[in-house]
Amino acid sequence: MTELAAGNRIVVGVDGSDASTAALRWATEQARALHAEVVAVHAWEQAGPGLAPYAPASACPTAAEQRDQAAELLASTVREVFGPPTDRAVQTVLVEGPPARVLLQQAHGALLLALGRTPHRQRGIPAVGVVSRECLRHATVPVVTVPAPDLDVRRLEGRRPSAVVGSGAA
Repeated sequence: MTELAAGNRIVVGVDGSDASTAALRWATEQARALHAEVVAVHAWEQAGPGLAPYAPASACPTAAEQRDQAAELLASTVREVFGPPTDRAVQTVLVEGPPARVLLQQAHGALLLALGRTPHRQRGIPAVGVVSRECLRHATVPVVTVPAPDLDVRRLEGRRPSAVVGSGAA
């Protein structure tokens, strides 16, 4: 599962959020129009101890348990978008490593990289997160940010979320 996806593809960063689910849905629609493959990528990193020094060692999940949790997160997000059994409409890739680095590696040579974006309504909060910012800054392919659905607005307007397209050259 760690090899680079090759060919005519759209790479999507998946982290289990509503925004990444929206990005996966958007990428699927684009892939149909472009006759491309969708590659859902989840990057995970081993969590440090993070527990009090007196906590039992058994309380900290092992690397294998963390990897299994990451794999389940990726699988459940894909199931949410495509339903229980997929017809291989999407390829899944699970890689241990920093998310921005993993996504940039997986997107190399792709048609585009799609990332979810959580809408921020407060002043002073960046429109995109750290991973998206790094991908926008260093990508060699177009990067699309897809906002998480705003349920109140979508209900009133009856629309799907729009996407914002950026280039890797910043």
